[in-house]
Amino acid sequence: MLLGLLLLVLTTSFCFKAMAQKKSERPNVIVIVSDDQGYGDLSCHGNPYIKTPNMDQLHAESVRFTDFHVDPTCAPTRSALMTGKYSHHVGVWHTVCGGNHLRSTEKTMADVFKASGYRTALFGKWHLGANYPYRPMDRGFDEWLGNGDGGTGTTDDWFDNDRINDYYWHNGKREKHEGFAPDVFFNKAIDFVKEDHKDPFFIYVATYLPHNPHSVPDPKLAEIYDEKVFKHTAYFFAGINRVDENIGKLRKALEASGKSDNTILIFMSDNGGTAGVKLYNAGMRGKKGQPYEGGHRVPFFIHWPNGNLAHGKDIASLTAHIDVLPSLVDLCNLKTTQETQFDGRTFKNQLFNPTAKLAHRTLFVESQRTFEAQAWKNTSGMYEQWRLVNNKELYDLSKDPSQQKNVIDAHPEIAAKIRKEFTDYWNKVTPNDRELPRSVVGNSKDQETFLTSSDWYLPKVPWNHAQIAEGKPLSGAWDVTVEKAGTYRIECRRWPREANATISGVPNFNKKVDAWSRDGKVDRLLYGRKMKALPVKTVSLTVGKQQKSASVTTEDTHISFDVELPRGDTKIKGEMLDANGNLIAGVYYVYLSKLK
Repeated sequence: MLLGLLLLVLTTSFCFKAMAQKKSERPNVIVIVSDDQGYGDLSCHGNPYIKTPNMDQLHAESVRFTDFHVDPTCAPTRSALMTGKYSHHVGVWHTVCGGNHLRSTEKTMADVFKASGYRTALFGKWHLGANYPYRPMDRGFDEWLGNGDGGTGTTDDWFDNDRINDYYWHNGKREKHEGFAPDVFFNKAIDFVKEDHKDPFFIYVATYLPHNPHSVPDPKLAEIYDEKVFKHTAYFFAGINRVDENIGKLRKALEASGKSDNTILIFMSDNGGTAGVKLYNAGMRGKKGQPYEGGHRVPFFIHWPNGNLAHGKDIASLTAHIDVLPSLVDLCNLKTTQETQFDGRTFKNQLFNPTAKLAHRTLFVESQRTFEAQAWKNTSGMYEQWRLVNNKELYDLSKDPSQQKNVIDAHPEIAAKIRKEFTDYWNKVTPNDRELPRSVVGNSKDQETFLTSSDWYLPKVPWNHAQIAEGKPLSGAWDVTVEKAGTYRIECRRWPREANATISGVPNFNKKVDAWSRDGKVDRLLYGRKMKALPVKTVSLTVGKQQKSASVTTEDTHISFDVELPRGDTKIKGEMLDANGNLIAGVYYVYLSKLK
């Protein structure tokens, strides 16, 4: 009896030890996504103008994907990366106008890692929704530090941020951090790595660079480039250089922490090139936003020493952003539910045997930005070396990598095959594809909802602070869901609070110059300098069927209305009117909180 009990204790102890060891051996994961860096914007890909030594070293020590694709623009790519599904399938079809909100019912990469016992963090750009339930902390991230949802200078960012010594959102609250934005994000990632984690970690580092406007903390960073490089491209390259430096710092920190060998490190970009494509585009046609190869083929490197991957080898198979999460699930043995269905597939086996063949398939990327989905608009259908663009142009990349010769008449059978696959794709992704996103107000996880004009459901919206400063004559509404009935205070503003300006006036700028761009010192707003006073005499508010209005004095910075809101869906619309009651523009900013 005693012997049996002893054996049971020893066996149980061994099992628990084995489980703990297995848990501790699970790899950490870091995914780095640069912003607007094209396939050709690295020296390891042949660019003769820029030097990227740390990216080059990571390239040399990684499995490299040479035919890896994302969507042609930012938010759609991020939604596909986070879910393993096509962006069109998860409700993301734009970067503004509400079209950037990842459907709230979708599970994210962070959700999957967190459910498997990982600590999760995002340092940098989200761009998949600004309010509850769309924020990073609502989507599986334990920690988030970033600027506005869409980036520095966008409407839900701090008013005069310029990427240097800025105010950031940190888990839903504002706080100031000294330094250049990419340094801030990578330093936070390094601090996270250095922590004594009992559990493995997943870190998503999404830089806002080298996206325009191109600002740097010192103009000398751009002056290293000679007259062969356009001035705006020099600032663009300077941003890439800083990201490159930080990748080197992060890798050194991983080495010093002893966690490098068991960390999966991924580097990629979110869409095709921008400011650098005229100088070098790796022989490709197209740029960001376009369905040609240069708009959506991007670098993708994966490095994991303990994984015994085929480092230093290339994978030439057609792969995409929707494949990353399924592959990480496979590599890290992550938990998924029976309901989890990816549009992508795992490329795990190819990481060990790059020549292994995957079953042929047809992939699609698109950039529609239309309020009604339009089949084949700005779309590339990809099958092996073939590209069917906009359903009109067919290119054979094996003979024509720069996509100059349309061979659709010579190969009708290939076009027909891709069209047939597109029908299946379209039937999958279009149901409910323009579902309106709704910020939820009155939830305890978001004490104050901050609504901005970027999310108006209109073809054109003022999406950055400089457009607000110009007084764009546009007006829209916000669709919200009231979770708890009660009295709500709705604070209507032409300027955000921190601008400290009256509704009918303009802000006074006394900011210290700490950022430079190709146009010189950034002493006002990152996206522009124009300021326009508006002759606002009345602010009106419509909430559902309720209408209220109030006169505006020259001293008013805002107008507040206390409104009884029933539980359920409603629309909120504020307008600024002149002395004759004519519309000047919509209220650009609304702060909304529950009183009782």
